Amino acid sequence: MQSRLDYLKASPDAYQAVLALELFVSKQSGLEPRLIHLLKLRASQINGCAFCVDMHVKHAREDGLSEQWLALVCVWREASVFDARERAVLGWTEALTNISTSGAPDADYEELQAHFSEEEIAKLSVAIGTINVWNRLAVGFRTPHAVDQAA
Repeated sequence: MQSRLDYLKASPDAYQAVLALELFVSKQSGLEPRLIHLLKLRASQINGCAFCVDMHVKHAREDGLSEQWLALVCVWREASVFDARERAVLGWTEALTNISTSGAPDADYEELQAHFSEEEIAKLSVAIGTINVWNRLAVGFRTPHAVDQAA
């Protein structure tokens, strides 16, 4: 895959704006790191972003999340390793990432309300929007993921 452009070099101010959102989500939102890893990984899988999937799996591992937990994110509806809060985040992540077809269903929102405050829901939604921006930049500009070693 040939990279199309380096968006950091092409528009440093746009990159800094997205980075500011990322820093809010990761450092200032107060959201649990586990939930941030979960929504970043799931949105990146849906969007087909190899760069982000690779990066977020590595970050989640560094934070101690298990291989089984990481491997089952893509099939979370059938996996028993996710608790009710994580399932609510996964459902909302899918709904917002696929908003043109999902319409953000009431059932997904109601499930989120059962586990999170309005403030947390707003912050989770910003986090989902932020990873979707990163995914669109990486996929759109064909940002290659690192190759650590062959299988």
